[in-house]
Amino acid sequence: MKHLSLKDRMSKPSRTQVIGIASGKGGVGKTIVSVNLAVALQLMGKRVMLLDADLGMANAQIALGTRCTYNLSHFLSGEKTLEDIIVTTRAGVRLVPGASGMQDMAALSQLQAASIVQAFSALEEDIDYLIVDMAAGISPSVLAFMAACPRRYIVVRDDPSSIADAYGTIKVLIQELGLNEIYLVLNGMNSQKEGQVLFDRMNQVCARFLNQSVQYLATIENDANIHLSLKKYQSVLEFAPDSTGSRDFRRLADATEKLPPIEEASGGLEFFVERLVRRT
Repeated sequence: MKHLSLKDRMSKPSRTQVIGIASGKGGVGKTIVSVNLAVALQLMGKRVMLLDADLGMANAQIALGTRCTYNLSHFLSGEKTLEDIIVTTRAGVRLVPGASGMQDMAALSQLQAASIVQAFSALEEDIDYLIVDMAAGISPSVLAFMAACPRRYIVVRDDPSSIADAYGTIKVLIQELGLNEIYLVLNGMNSQKEGQVLFDRMNQVCARFLNQSVQYLATIENDANIHLSLKKYQSVLEFAPDSTGSRDFRRLADATEKLPPIEEASGGLEFFVERLVRRT
């Protein structure tokens, strides 16, 4: 991505690329993908913010080894502004921490999700990428967040329940919300080839029954270092930079960076739209 001069930024507002990362079910490595993609993009020189939107069981701060005094529950209660709760992680990623173990946060309404989305327009700092780590499933808040993200990544493992739930999520995004820009990240695969085979299978089903194809993005191979890094409260790129896992997440970041920027809003509520209009 070309870095603009101050003069260019003033004359042509840059648009933050927003990516929602979801999965049909829990336990497929969605937060691992979100955290490591954010760190990989940051290491590429991008300015990255990670929103932990898994509001009932938020754990991105744990994976990044970051202590957070406040979280989104303090923002929604009116105690703190969005800017007040943001922290900078050891890797340099700016983190908007979610709440963990709070039942009312797990059952967030669409209106509350919309208030979080709208609050991002008030942030003054320039951000190249906003990564939104969703809760598993298709709750109203997850769908509201996904609709507000112009680009959507679905994390899936080669497991019958993961495949079925990922397909169910994609079906809702396409048929009920009319969304596109849906990409698959194949996680925990034995090889790059097996990841491509799983993608081909899922894409054929989507094209046949949903009349819309999804797009291949990357395969993350099995690597013990990924799980070891979690125990050390680090991304795998920090813990084992020369590992297979780090290689694959760098590939994911590179594939993400090469995607053409989405400049036009899809029509619904969207992150940073008000800020872009105001700057224009």
